[in-house]
Amino acid sequence: MDWSDNPEQAAFRAEVQQVIRDGLPEHYQEIARQGGGMFEEGWQADRKSDDPSRRGAAEDWSRALAERGWVAPHWPKEYGGAGLSSWEQYIYKEELAKAAAPVVGGGGVSLLGPTLIVHGTDDQKEKYLPGILSGEVAWAQGYSEPGAGSDLAGLQTRAMRDGDEFVVNGQKIWTSGAQFADKLFALVRTDPDAPKHRGISFLLFDDIKSPGLTVRPLISMSWKHIFNETFFEDVRTSASNIVGEENRGWYVGMTLLDYERSSVDSAVNDRVSMEHLMEYVKTEEGAERSRLDIPSVRGDLAEAWIATEVAANLSLRVASMQGAGLIPNYEASMAAPARAGAASLPRFVGALGSRRGPFLRSMSVRTPRLRHECRRKSVFFPCRA
Repeated sequence: MDWSDNPEQAAFRAEVQQVIRDGLPEHYQEIARQGGGMFEEGWQADRKSDDPSRRGAAEDWSRALAERGWVAPHWPKEYGGAGLSSWEQYIYKEELAKAAAPVVGGGGVSLLGPTLIVHGTDDQKEKYLPGILSGEVAWAQGYSEPGAGSDLAGLQTRAMRDGDEFVVNGQKIWTSGAQFADKLFALVRTDPDAPKHRGISFLLFDDIKSPGLTVRPLISMSWKHIFNETFFEDVRTSASNIVGEENRGWYVGMTLLDYERSSVDSAVNDRVSMEHLMEYVKTEEGAERSRLDIPSVRGDLAEAWIATEVAANLSLRVASMQGAGLIPNYEASMAAPARAGAASLPRFVGALGSRRGPFLRSMSVRTPRLRHECRRKSVFFPCRA
C-alpha cells in the first residue's frame, strides 16, 4: 500500500505545520527544544499555573486551535468540532507529536464530549460542550475504586436520590489529573439491589471542589504527581446531571471507554518516537552507544517497530469509524492491546543521565514513556535510572 500523502493530505499537513509554526507559544517551543515535557508540565497544568506566562501560553494555544475547530478534531462540525477525516486526524496528531505541541482539552475532548454527543440530552450538550471546546474547562474521570479496578462493575460508590439531587458517598482511585480539573464525571451505584452491571449510573459533577469532594495526591515512586484518590462525603449533584438512563450508566461508561481505547494519540506518539530512535542509532553517537551488535536486541527492536506499525494501522481503522459516525467497540478493544505491545519500546531507551541530557536532545524523544523509563534491557548503555 502507498502510505504517502496525496495532494489534499499534503496540503492539510502543510496547514497544520503552519499553524504550529505561527501559533505554538514560545513556552512550548522551549520545552520541545529541551526534549519535551512531563504530563505535569502539559496544557492542563499550565492553565492552572501561578505563572502568568504559563497560563498565557495555555490560553494562546487553545485559541490558536479553537479557531479551526482543532481542539476537537474528531467531533462533528455541528457540535463545534473540525469533522476531520480519519487521515486528517492522523496527520494532525502526527504533526503535533513531531513538534511536541500539547493537545488541548484533555479527557473532556477525547472522552466525555463524544460520549455526551451520543448519550447526552440537548441541555447537557448545550451546557458542557462549549466549555470543553474553548479549553476553559478540564474534566477528570472517576471510574476505578480500591476494590473495583479490572472488575469495574464491582464499584461501590453510592448515589442516593434526595429530591432533585443525588447524594454521593464513596471513593475513587487513580484519578488522573484531578489536581488540574474543574469538573468530574463518575460511575456510581444508584441501585445496590440490582445486578451489578444494571444498578450503575453515569453522573456529572459541576465543580470538583464541591463540599465533601476531596482530591488527595498519589505520588509515584519517581516522585511524580499524576494520579489522585478522590473521596465523596455527602457530595450533592443535580439529578439532571445523569447521562443516559438511571441504572443503565454501565452502557454509557462503556461508550466512553471505547473512545478511550480508540485514541490515536498513543499510536502516533509511539510511531514518531520509533522514527526518532531509528534515526538516532544511525548517527555516530548512536552507533557507539548501541547494543545492536547483539542479534536478540536487533530482533526485539524489529518486533517493537512492527508493534508500532500494527497499532498505527488499527488506530487509523478506529479513526475512520469515528469519522463515519460509528462507535468503535471490538475494534477499539483490538487497538488497545496493540498499543500495549508498542509500549515495549521503552525497553530500548536508557535514561543516559538527566532526563533532558544530551542523548535526549540529540534523539528528540518527546513521549513520556521514552523519556522517563529505563529498563534493564536497553539498546543503549549505560542505563542509569
